[in-house]
Amino acid sequence: MTVLSLVLAGPLQAWGADSRFTTRASEEAPTKSGVIGLLAAAKGLRRTDPLEEFAALRFAVRLDQPGAHLRDFQTARSLDESKVMPLSERHYLADGRYLVGLEADTSLLEGLVDALLHPAHPLYLGRRSCPPSEPLVPRLHHSSLEQFLLTRPWCAARWWRRRDRGRTRSLAFRIDAEGSTGELEDYLTGGTIQRDVPLSFDPEHRRYGWRTVQHGSVPIPGEADDSSTLTHDPMTALE
Repeated sequence: MTVLSLVLAGPLQAWGADSRFTTRASEEAPTKSGVIGLLAAAKGLRRTDPLEEFAALRFAVRLDQPGAHLRDFQTARSLDESKVMPLSERHYLADGRYLVGLEADTSLLEGLVDALLHPAHPLYLGRRSCPPSEPLVPRLHHSSLEQFLLTRPWCAARWWRRRDRGRTRSLAFRIDAEGSTGELEDYLTGGTIQRDVPLSFDPEHRRYGWRTVQHGSVPIPGEADDSSTLTHDPMTALE
């Protein structure tokens, strides 16, 4: 199999898997539904378009630089101030960098690389208020998803690694349990069931399926990846 890697970095990210009403929560790492939404935007799909082409994607994320939890308390009024809107909370991850892997057939992933390099719509890290601060650096790797998590260099920012001073010895990860090769068995610490497999992004009838997610941590592999030194304007890709 082939793995498509992405580095998701930004001052703010928000990856909701169970947000309801006035509280808009965020998971501690990018979700499968959020990343597929990003891919769909890059390809120029409408919210009502079918998502079958993404069904074969197996998903994993490594928390190379875990974002700090941030809560934004919001108030709102109508334009003529005659109506007060409900109070709401927005939760974010600040200064996070995450290594994402998507495993599928090479032909499918090659098309996604081209779309990410030349996106049809602006790309966001979960919400419109969260554009990426660096290139997503889409790359293809000929390996299993498990081997990808074990071998890809640490992609934390240089300032993070300087501040860390060698205290970090392992990196937490999340990976789809379905299709597991068993290569991560010694590094697993548990699992959860998440409802974040997108079946439809139609605003009139959003639908999500369930997936089983394995949790664990792997030793920091090799030398650090310095792709964080790249400069980036998230809107120039549309020019």
